[in-house]
Amino acid sequence: MQAFKLDFLALVLRLGVLRFGQFTLKSGRQSPYFFNAGLFDTGSAIAGLGRAYGAALAESNLSFDMLFGPAYKGIPLVAATAAALADQQHRDVPFCFNRKEAKDHGEGGYIVGRALAGRVLIVDDVITAGTAIRESIDLIERAGATPCGVLLALDREERGRDSTQSAVQEVRDRFGLPVVSILTLTELIAGLESGIGQVSPQALADLRQYRMTYGA
Repeated sequence: MQAFKLDFLALVLRLGVLRFGQFTLKSGRQSPYFFNAGLFDTGSAIAGLGRAYGAALAESNLSFDMLFGPAYKGIPLVAATAAALADQQHRDVPFCFNRKEAKDHGEGGYIVGRALAGRVLIVDDVITAGTAIRESIDLIERAGATPCGVLLALDREERGRDSTQSAVQEVRDRFGLPVVSILTLTELIAGLESGIGQVSPQALADLRQYRMTYGA
């Protein structure tokens, strides 16, 4: 596994972004792990996330002109990614994010930052139902720009409640968009098996069983 993936796994374990136990998801499933991107809540933490996003993008060779972060969680994610691309990849990329409600004074509108144009890459943390991604695609297309892909922190590789596909697979098939992830669940398990982090044998067994039960 690439060094940036192992570094990212170590980071999310150290910060408690990745936790093990019993967690009820929006789907109603009981998951043995939970990924909380809201805990990238310091300068060094969000900088580390940005570097991981940048490294994943560099490896993917995905072509894009600018970045978009769906409100609200995508706002710090897209800013951190743009900063990392400038600092680590020497690429100065414009970015923007949306407001939940249009501003009726000042500059007005839904978009903060660079106006949507060209090939737009959507930056998010984890896709569950894919609702935020669909809304982002609609917003980008209404602005006359072209969604060109999605960048994620984690691909849970988990099928939906009413589908044999994962949310990531549905985005790829339905919208024809490539999806780049820093880590997949398969890679997460492999990293833990290699000795990254102090994870109990039971937690690992629960992860494997969950993937076997709900994996796409």
